Amino acid sequence: MNLTEFDSLPDRDLPTQFDVLVVGTGAAGLYAALCLPASLQVGLISKDTLPLSASDWAQGGIAAAIAPNDSPGLHFEDTLQAGAGLCDRAAVQFLVERAPSCIQSLVEMGVAFDRQGTDLALTTEAAHSRPRVLHAADTTGRAMVSTLSSQVLNRPNIRVITQAFALSLWLAPQTGCCQGISLLYQSQIVWVRARAVVLATGGGGQVFAQTTNPAVSTGDGVAIAHRAGAILRDLEFFQFHPTALTQPGAPRFLISEAVRGEGAHLVDDLGRRFAFDYHPAGELAPRDVVSRAIFSHLLATAADPATARVWLDLRPIPPDKIRHRFPNIIRVSQLWGIDVFSAPIPVAPAAHYWMGGIATDLMNRTSIPGLYAIGETASTGVHGANRLASNSLLECIVFGAQLAQIELESRSDLELTKTRSTPHWEEREISHLYFDRLKELREEIPRLMWQSAGISRREEVLLKAIDRVEVWQQEFESWPVSQYLLQLQPGQIASFSFPNVDAQLRTWGEVRNLLDVALLILKSAAFRTESRGGHYRTDYPDSDPSWQVHTLVQNDKWWRSRSVSSGDSA
Repeated sequence: MNLTEFDSLPDRDLPTQFDVLVVGTGAAGLYAALCLPASLQVGLISKDTLPLSASDWAQGGIAAAIAPNDSPGLHFEDTLQAGAGLCDRAAVQFLVERAPSCIQSLVEMGVAFDRQGTDLALTTEAAHSRPRVLHAADTTGRAMVSTLSSQVLNRPNIRVITQAFALSLWLAPQTGCCQGISLLYQSQIVWVRARAVVLATGGGGQVFAQTTNPAVSTGDGVAIAHRAGAILRDLEFFQFHPTALTQPGAPRFLISEAVRGEGAHLVDDLGRRFAFDYHPAGELAPRDVVSRAIFSHLLATAADPATARVWLDLRPIPPDKIRHRFPNIIRVSQLWGIDVFSAPIPVAPAAHYWMGGIATDLMNRTSIPGLYAIGETASTGVHGANRLASNSLLECIVFGAQLAQIELESRSDLELTKTRSTPHWEEREISHLYFDRLKELREEIPRLMWQSAGISRREEVLLKAIDRVEVWQQEFESWPVSQYLLQLQPGQIASFSFPNVDAQLRTWGEVRNLLDVALLILKSAAFRTESRGGHYRTDYPDSDPSWQVHTLVQNDKWWRSRSVSSGDSA
């Protein structure tokens, strides 16, 4: 291993400076990059390969009030209702009013939404009062991401950098402005400067053992923003999707809410539609209600609720409609031995979407000058305590469009900070002594979080989990590999040559982020002593009007916002 100064970075075909760096290549990052002015040089950082993101996995669709019997006002009310009192009204108004024009933008780009005749086809999902969800069969996210990816690759001002893992933000020492990031890239840790950084890294579902999120969703943006001192918001609110495929050996493949919207029934082992015992809307109640209904029902009826499942019966839907609307669900179910035309699908809840994130305004600005956040990694205020179905892809597009108006200041502070070299460190110590333990932690953290901060939470369990994660953090930070990497200063490059270096160091970075994210969720969940939306506590099972506030976090300080009902969201 050796260290060099930033100015002597070897030529690996990676520019050392951009106007804007966008970190993340889901719908939010791709659309943001496309909306940035063409005069700007944009670096688009992909942790893996271009199509691998939660957006690519999104099935249900994207919501917009475009039908004659619908309106932004109705969409607004539905969003507020689902958000359980914590939506920012101005942000929701902004979202729903701009939705139709953003859909038009996607159509013009070539996104092939399904149609009924010449009109865009619309379906209903849970908690929507009108059919307003556009879709492309049951792979809407993939249709959007593939179209946006092809557009990005044709833009001369956008440079896509794949297999690059963002480790930390680079702040100017004098002003505290964000002036770049550090990257794990091609067996090196390098620093790349920019006049602005946009975090679009998606969610953090991998912090839970049961999740519909892809393996890349390790909460990276929230973690690195937290370490840089950004204000975070509402981190306790995690949405657990009610219906993930639960078949031995199968990944937790999400069975879209649109299936229930089209008429599928949720039944127990006796074939009874038990969801109506918990809410008048049955299967079409808000997601948190349906998830808790399944959880409560299994708690009352199953020998082992942790491995039990209920059933999603598609047979009430006409077979031709199933074939047309849900070909991917048919295909994946068949892969695991389930014929949806003759048998129901075994399902159970899984972590799906993080309502909380980095606090932003309507221009995607965070509390750190020069740092922006967009998509699931941001907290814009539109989702409140529980996201309305199909508003997530919409949020990516509506807020991504705002970056067309980005104003970049001339930054005289983009100066290299010279640093001392860190001590040489033996490669054999890195590769042989610590990475096995990293893999163990990568599995232990999600198991602990599922048990302690999943669908149902309780104070003593949360506090024990906090203690456990803090012990793990101390262990992690005590390792020589961590001490070596954490002492790197802006401008220093670390080069590595041992086998499988990129995968091993990425695991190190992901475990670091998961430890931070786990602690943030646990402490936020312990802080909010009520139940609301995606946050449910058995020791405080009711909503408390005094908690109609946001949870705000900066560094190690937690505090409440003023009442959301006053119209002030921060």
